Formats: sequence, structure tokens, C-alpha cells
Amino acid sequence: MNSKPINCTFRSPCSASRRESRSRDLNNQDYGYLDVFRHIQNRQYGGKQLNVNQEKLLSPYVSKHIPPLLAEKEFELGKINKIFSSHWLDDRQVAMGTKCNKLIVLDTKTGKQFHIPSLKSSKNSIPAGAENTNDLAVYQLPTFDPAMVGENGHNDWIFDITWIDDEYLVTGSRDSKLALWRVEMAESDPAEISTLPSSSTGIPVPDYAITTPVVSRFCEKAQKVRALAYNDDRKELAVLSLNAYFHLWDVETFNARSHRGLIHSRENVCMTVSKRYCSYAVGSQSHIDLLDPRCPNTQTSIVSKHRGSGVRSLTFTDDILTIGTGVGVILFFDIRAGRYLESECGHACSLNVGSGWLRHDETYRDFFWESDYPSAIYTHRYDSTGTRLFAAGGPLPAGLWGNYAGLWR
Repeated sequence: MNSKPINCTFRSPCSASRRESRSRDLNNQDYGYLDVFRHIQNRQYGGKQLNVNQEKLLSPYVSKHIPPLLAEKEFELGKINKIFSSHWLDDRQVAMGTKCNKLIVLDTKTGKQFHIPSLKSSKNSIPAGAENTNDLAVYQLPTFDPAMVGENGHNDWIFDITWIDDEYLVTGSRDSKLALWRVEMAESDPAEISTLPSSSTGIPVPDYAITTPVVSRFCEKAQKVRALAYNDDRKELAVLSLNAYFHLWDVETFNARSHRGLIHSRENVCMTVSKRYCSYAVGSQSHIDLLDPRCPNTQTSIVSKHRGSGVRSLTFTDDILTIGTGVGVILFFDIRAGRYLESECGHACSLNVGSGWLRHDETYRDFFWESDYPSAIYTHRYDSTGTRLFAAGGPLPAGLWGNYAGLWR
């Protein structure tokens, strides 16, 4: 049996004082860095005030120094199953999508949850239960009023969605198809509010449109579309399929540009894009592959610190690639330096998430009760400041029911 790699976790009490000390030092460094930055820039421009986004310029500095200082706040979510997606709505609320097909808004300050009713392909009912997982539902923010339901685009589960602009989005499905949708947000009109209340809240729900895709096409060579990533600088859509193919599509014509097989072919389930490096990162069972669309014959690979458990979520933040694994560990890779971020002691900087919640049902007792199953990190998102990280997921085995969510700050 392979021994586990040595990682420095920042959950232990003995590291708290050191973390607080480093936090004070870092804050002092930040203020000093800002003062020097402003002085040099003002001097360069003749002593005039420079209109520049200093937070944006300092973001790479923050992204490299924040991870070792993060501490976890875990949330109790009840009996929902596996959080697969998340998105910050503002500085305290996060929207989450679950495997049991629930849409939930979590208040990270109070821990309160708000369940959003699902939409069916019928204007006559707004059920609290699950919607058709083959269909698309769009809500208006910040009220979460229903805007539209898209149907007849797919005949199997939708695995990923990405916005192209404020009007168009693309869905990818287990049926190996991509669908392009046009979203028209109707103006709110009290006269058009449905008199049928939501079965979960009893509150009248605004009417919404039923629509079909602008176009729906099979993705050549793909066997189940698993993940999507859009690069608006190049007007290209990257598509990842479960049979280890990487596809590029032109969003303006909605036609395929190219496709290529990946070196690591097992469990390719997540992908993200870096416009700074013009690269896509693809997570597999034991590696992260970096792909440059301008160089179709080259591929750089990063070996995962936890090989075999799989890479389950990826995000780029400036020079840092954040990696969510299948064993409840979050890692950080410095793209510019070409190595994992390290703590002061020289070991890999990592965050070990809490235990979460696991349902001890008949499946667990029959097949899994003798082993421990940490929560896989299926999704993670930084807030707008880059100083807080929301991470969520659940047990890795498909037969287990459970959840985890935590805020690292």
C-alpha cells in the first residue's frame, strides 16, 4: 500500500497561534506594499493621483499568501446529497446545486438555507420536488423569480452549463450533445404573476416561458459531455467528454474546430480555463493536464498529490490553480513556479476539510461500514476578494448519500 504524502493541514490547534501571527505579518506587509506601490506609481506620473485598480494588481500576491492562513467554518446542511456546483451571489450568499436536484441558497454568515422551487415543463405547476434533469431552468437574480424552462434539447442528464454572454448559454449532456439556448428575461409585470402558489412556500410564483434550443448538435467523438469551459477572448468553447477527448468549438458558428485525445484517460470529470495563460486545466484520476489551444500537439501534466482518488474540481486564480480532490483535501499549484505551494516547513500546503454528514442507510451498512469515506470536493469558489474559499461536495462512492460544505477564511 502506498503511503500518503506528507501535507501540512491548518486545522490543528497548535498551528492557530502561528497562523494568527502570520496573518498579522501579512496584513502589515500588504499595507506597506500598497504604500510603496502608490508612491512609485504617483511619482512615475508626475505626482498625480493614478486611477488604477490596485486590488486587481495585488491579486496575484494575495492568491499566493492567503491559502496557508485559511481556517474552516463548516455548515450543517441536513440530508441533501452531494453538492456538485456552487456560485457566489454576493459577499455572503452562495447558490448550490445538488445531486438530488435541489437548488439552495446558503447564507455563509448565519448558516441559514433557502430552498428554491424547481421548475417543470408546464406553466400550470411549480412543484417543490425535482425537475426533469434533462431540461434547463433559468432564474432571475437577485429575486430567483423563474425566467424560463428549456426543453427538448437533451434526452439525458445535463452535466454542465456555461454562459456565453448575457443572452446565450450552452448546455452539455450525458447524451453527448451540446445545446445553445437564448434567454430572454421578461420584464416583471404584476398582472402576469401566476395565482398558483409554490407548493413549498405558498407564495405566488411569476409566470415563466417554455422554450427550445436555438440549435442542438452532437459532439463528434464524445461519449457523454462532462464539463464545459468558455474563453471569451478567443470565442471558443472547450468541451470535455468522459472518454478522454478534449474538444474546441467556435461559439459564433456553433461548429466544432478540433478534438484530441488526452494522455490520461481515466475519470476526466472537471475542467477550468485561464485566460491569462490561454490554457485549460483538465482533472483526471491521477493528474491535471494543462492544454494550450494554440499548440494542439503539446500537453503538460501535473501529478496529483493524491493519485487514485481523482481530481474533482479546479479553479484558476491568477497564477494559482486550486485543486479539489476526492479525499477531502484541497491543494494549490503555482503555475508560474511550476510546483505546489509549500508551507514554511517545506511540505505541500493543503486544506483538510471537515467530516461532513453521511447517511448510514442499508447500502452503507451492507457495503461501506468498515471504511472511512472523506468528502470529495466537487466544487469550490473564491469570493470576489480572493480571500475566502467556499468548498463543498460529499462522499465519493456513488452509492453513498451525504454532503459537506465549508467556508475557508
